[in-house]
Amino acid sequence: KAGMAPREKSRIAEAAARRAGQGATVYLDGGSTVLALARELRPRTDLTVVTNSLRAATELSGQGPRTILVGGELRRLSQTLVGTLTRHVLETLQFDVAFMGTMGLGLDGSITTTDPAEAYTKELVMGRAAEVVLLADRSKLGKVSFARAGRLDQVDVLVTDRGVGRDWRMGLKDAGVALVEA
Repeated sequence: KAGMAPREKSRIAEAAARRAGQGATVYLDGGSTVLALARELRPRTDLTVVTNSLRAATELSGQGPRTILVGGELRRLSQTLVGTLTRHVLETLQFDVAFMGTMGLGLDGSITTTDPAEAYTKELVMGRAAEVVLLADRSKLGKVSFARAGRLDQVDVLVTDRGVGRDWRMGLKDAGVALVEA
């Protein structure tokens, strides 16, 4: 999936990186767009990054932010640690900002993914963050996947690529979600 819409994902990552304030504690979710964000954050030695993504942790290893990897069950496809075992670490932490990925954002405001254990971890993280930033290219808008991982009213900012339609703009505004088009 990293090869799909790489320019858009790179622009989304650049825009999202500006939301990580000096000295912030941030959470990086799994997914190719969030992985692009990890690359943007690599020079930031002032941050603490907590992640369930093996790929993001590898990207940040050896340099950059202090990095904390949560435990859990390994989801081989996404290379993320998910499920109820993640709760033991995540419930002890608070995040200034959580950068979340998604497989789809339904017209009903549901954030969805392909795996229930991954959905559980995503929803847990969103409840621990002062600000939730959803990173999703426009292909995810209106798409619904298997498991609900949260609701749009849990999101503060959607960072996506340019060209969001009027209906989505109005829906995001009604939900109180700021839109950043990169």
